[in-house]
Amino acid sequence: MEEMANLLKNIAPEIVEKIEQRFDILKNIYYNQPIGRRMLSTAMSLSERPLRAEVKRLEELGLIEIDSKGMKVSRRGEELINRLENFVYFLKGLNFIADKIKEKFGCEDVIIAPGDSDKDETVKSLMGKEAASYLRSFLKNGDIVAVTGGTTMAQVPKGMPRLEGYEDVVVVAARGGLGEKVEIQANTIAAELAERLGAKYRLLYVPDNLGPEAMESVTSEPHIKEVLSLIKRADVVIHGIGGAEEMARRRGLDESTIEEILRKGAVAEAFGYYFDGEGNVVFTTSSAGLSVNELKKIRRVISVAGGAKKAPAIRAFLKYHRPTALIIDEGAARKLLELEGGSENEQKNR
Repeated sequence: MEEMANLLKNIAPEIVEKIEQRFDILKNIYYNQPIGRRMLSTAMSLSERPLRAEVKRLEELGLIEIDSKGMKVSRRGEELINRLENFVYFLKGLNFIADKIKEKFGCEDVIIAPGDSDKDETVKSLMGKEAASYLRSFLKNGDIVAVTGGTTMAQVPKGMPRLEGYEDVVVVAARGGLGEKVEIQANTIAAELAERLGAKYRLLYVPDNLGPEAMESVTSEPHIKEVLSLIKRADVVIHGIGGAEEMARRRGLDESTIEEILRKGAVAEAFGYYFDGEGNVVFTTSSAGLSVNELKKIRRVISVAGGAKKAPAIRAFLKYHRPTALIIDEGAARKLLELEGGSENEQKNR
């Protein structure tokens, strides 16, 4: 497949561009169906006129269906999306980029979803699907799986098919909640992932933004202590990586604290720890659950994050800890290489 992709790029680059565009249209329809053309145009930042022509052609090819509710992908279209994913991966040269990131940061596996989630929200669904597939590749009965919250992490359960044979797996929230939308909280994601796996789950009923004294009091409660003990024994952790300022505001920190964090050069946050551009911890919050210094004891650590804007945060975290697997999107991957001085070689090998 890689050889065929390279041949096609050399002999007919205009066809490559068309394949990539139609793949993007199909997956946007698939993850938002049923959807109207105007809404699709807005979601893809593509003017309606060229989109209309592409939609008409996809309908003629039997890849989408259109009715009064909008457009949806046909069964044939779904099959094509699944088959195209790997091909588009090689068309875009993402295999080369993944190898360069592995070489630079020492991750065992790097998986890149085509697209940039800063520009296309459906790319988060692709990252969630990749994370779910990776988890399935090694998960065994009896494992404890800890998950964090966030918009990208919320796509992981959605990317997991309903399975059997994991009744002794326990899924648990790795951290306390931030008091935000319930659908992106770690407890919700843990429960949904467990339901897909046919597994058990345990919830952590602790806000992640309490003061030190309140946190100590809450975490001494017997039920909470039991769940925290379970988290510390996790075999697998799946977590997101956040930008420092964004996460500080989501945690409800006051302006003076946020200013202090940024003044110290923080660009990334994970597990309540804030990192500067070189991966040094410059600030921590009092919180319940897993901490970054415990990651080295865990069998598999899967980091999931995307968007070109988040590349500095991803880079900072990777300089602190080398996860087993890094699952990112194309936008973050290309920017990550650029920050490491690899853009010129990347372009030569695309």
